[in-house]
Amino acid sequence: MSLDNFEEHNPGKSETPHVNNTNIRSLKELIDIASGKNISHYDFQHDSGIAEPLFYPFLGIVGQYEMKLALILTIINPNIGGVLLIGPRGTAKTTSVKGLVDILPFVESSSCQFGCLPEHIDVNGIDGVCPECAQKYAENISISEFSKVKIIELPLNTDLESVTGSIDEIYHKNNKMHLKRGILSLADKNILYIDEVNLLSNETINSILDAAAMGKYTVRSASLSSTFRSRFTLIGSMNPEEGNLRPQIMDRFGLRVVTRGLDNDADRLEAYFRVSHYLSNPYEFIQIYRDENNIARQEIENARKFVWKVKIDSKIAKYGIELIKDLNIHSLRAELTLFEAAKALAASENRDQITIEDIKSIAPMALRLRRSTYINNFIENNEAENEEINSVLDKILE
Repeated sequence: MSLDNFEEHNPGKSETPHVNNTNIRSLKELIDIASGKNISHYDFQHDSGIAEPLFYPFLGIVGQYEMKLALILTIINPNIGGVLLIGPRGTAKTTSVKGLVDILPFVESSSCQFGCLPEHIDVNGIDGVCPECAQKYAENISISEFSKVKIIELPLNTDLESVTGSIDEIYHKNNKMHLKRGILSLADKNILYIDEVNLLSNETINSILDAAAMGKYTVRSASLSSTFRSRFTLIGSMNPEEGNLRPQIMDRFGLRVVTRGLDNDADRLEAYFRVSHYLSNPYEFIQIYRDENNIARQEIENARKFVWKVKIDSKIAKYGIELIKDLNIHSLRAELTLFEAAKALAASENRDQITIEDIKSIAPMALRLRRSTYINNFIENNEAENEEINSVLDKILE
């Protein structure tokens, strides 16, 4: 059952006050308005009587502003490189990711089991799609459809074949050979969410990172081979108490958000009331944020179309690069994440130029946890050794 049918199953409920889209100047402002929304006058004493699971609304989360902003920005601009949420249990990491479902935009997705899209024909010709899709294309039948971006969750105990794909046993029993799409292929143009990413096996995480970097991957099994697209937005979450993330994996995540519990007593009490109301009647609670969700989805779709127009002035780019150099950050992914996230922030406010304030807002999320004491010491020791070698050479040649 969809939320659109809510009123049929809950007659007589009071109307939810509408939010005027014209009064919202940016997604940042919308986050503040939704987070501070007063829900005390709603009556949640009744039970919805429906067992269908519904996710807690993203905009209804109290506090955690940086986390919400980071997730929205990475949806607007996938070039950011995804988001890593780090923090203790109970700080809304998983809740925030799953709650994104109500504000995700629409994208063109494949209706084929092999993931064929019209763009594959544009790039590789008719041989770029499977025979069935080639036939449909010749008959002017669509091989794709527009649907909302999906959140594809990777289970912690997933084996490598499920991640990349394998021989389809149903076809194999009928003496036919066919490669089944894996989770990475299903995540193409969607969000791939990995909870407890620090606990994944090395083999699995390496496959995911390689596929994310290339935007595609090839599966070979027996005499079969197939290449699948894997252009997904990667979101991971972890509790540092349960183990660290390898540096080469950490570097692949664009934005890094450190979550913590709410400090303000009033915020903690408000969070309790909201969760209590949600558990009592999730359908009605989600309805409270219906207008904000619709506005956020439209604003995100507009920003995704506009972000490629955003430019960065050379003076502001120099400011960002100097900041990165002064922090002794060596990875060039720092610039990529900082500037692409700043683009997304500007696009979310319908601006075609990045400002210094954008860089200031993004810098903590983009640059934290990128410095390495070991690498700095290694480079210093190497420079000292080079100087010693040159000194000895000069002495010999005197």
